[in-house]
Amino acid sequence: MRTGSRSLVARIGAARHSWPGWLNESVDQLLRFAPAAILRWLDRRLLAGTEAPPLPAVQPAAIRLYIAPANFAGQGFEWARAVERGVAGATAVNMAFSSSADFAYPADQSVSEVVYRSSRFWQRRQWRAVRDAFTHVLIEAERPLFGRYFEGGVAGEVGALLSRGIDVAFLCHGTDVRLPSRHAGWEPDSPFRPGLWERTDDLERRARTNLELLARSGRRVFVSTPDLLLDIPSAEWLPVVVQPDRWQTKTPPMRSAVPIVVHAPSKAIVKGSDLIDPVLTRLDADGVIRYRRVQGVPAADMPEIYRESDIVLDQFRIGNYGVAACEALAAGRVVVSHVSTQVRDAVLTYSGRTLPIIESRAADLEMTLRRIIDRPEEAKAAATSGPDFVRGLHDGGRSAAVLEGWLSGGFPTAS
Repeated sequence: MRTGSRSLVARIGAARHSWPGWLNESVDQLLRFAPAAILRWLDRRLLAGTEAPPLPAVQPAAIRLYIAPANFAGQGFEWARAVERGVAGATAVNMAFSSSADFAYPADQSVSEVVYRSSRFWQRRQWRAVRDAFTHVLIEAERPLFGRYFEGGVAGEVGALLSRGIDVAFLCHGTDVRLPSRHAGWEPDSPFRPGLWERTDDLERRARTNLELLARSGRRVFVSTPDLLLDIPSAEWLPVVVQPDRWQTKTPPMRSAVPIVVHAPSKAIVKGSDLIDPVLTRLDADGVIRYRRVQGVPAADMPEIYRESDIVLDQFRIGNYGVAACEALAAGRVVVSHVSTQVRDAVLTYSGRTLPIIESRAADLEMTLRRIIDRPEEAKAAATSGPDFVRGLHDGGRSAAVLEGWLSGGFPTAS
């Protein structure tokens, strides 16, 4: 009987995606006020024994920041550490929901995706822990903090947090707010051009929905990369963070006449892997380079891969740079990528530094690589300046200063 009830509950839970909205909302309302014992009973049957993780542990401080729930490329964790290092009287905790496909980035609180989305017991405990422990909440990628717990999704969460005197801001990462229609209009190699990516229409709808949410909320908005300032001109750039010491090496690049060229795309269609793979494969076959395509490798293994490389190719469709490029720069590698003039100008204006990434579009990559190999002095100079660039802009100090402007600004009232 026990096995039968577990199977029945699991089948009902799995079918909820096909229910009409009004029925899901009615069930959610009932679950929101159900006794904890009933929620635990449902969890045991619906989640096949998956345990709810410990509640977030926060240290005593005047400012207590909660960052959740995306942690893309481990950045939620890194921003939390940057705040603790750089903002007086502040502590921070990040949370991320995770799946088996993740790259094992560190997080203060890691929650399985099935618990995050389906455990009412966890959602209610997590909400109560956050509302009672934190003074500030930074919502990543406009995703719900507490699964389906709040009616109205993220907007409902924001209202509830503000009503408790907790300040709320948003942090945008990329495709959550990057409008494909705008990007395709100015970037010739955009992945959002017709016929390239089946997700483009969905991403357009999502970005428009998220931009409307940000506008309605009236909250402070940060973006992790400067290209997103084109989509949200009122936002503030919050630089991504890497740990320079973790990536540094005494081995210089370009030691051999046949350099090792690494391309490690997190998402091939966005990085433009399809544009460059044929060229790189041919150059490898001709003995001009040794090409290493890296994919699905845990984050902990990447420092060694970069140390063994000479040239790192980042991306050739978006016109931006992010965590992967910063890691390669910190390792003192020659980094080649397409970075738009808008992004390069933003870096120079913001930091007074020139971005030491060698510019190349995909169509020009063979010419660029042959020039680097034939005349490596300029490329070596760019590689040498990479670690200093990262320490000046992406070691967490600048990011902490940006967040301090918000964290030290007082507390809002509910709107």
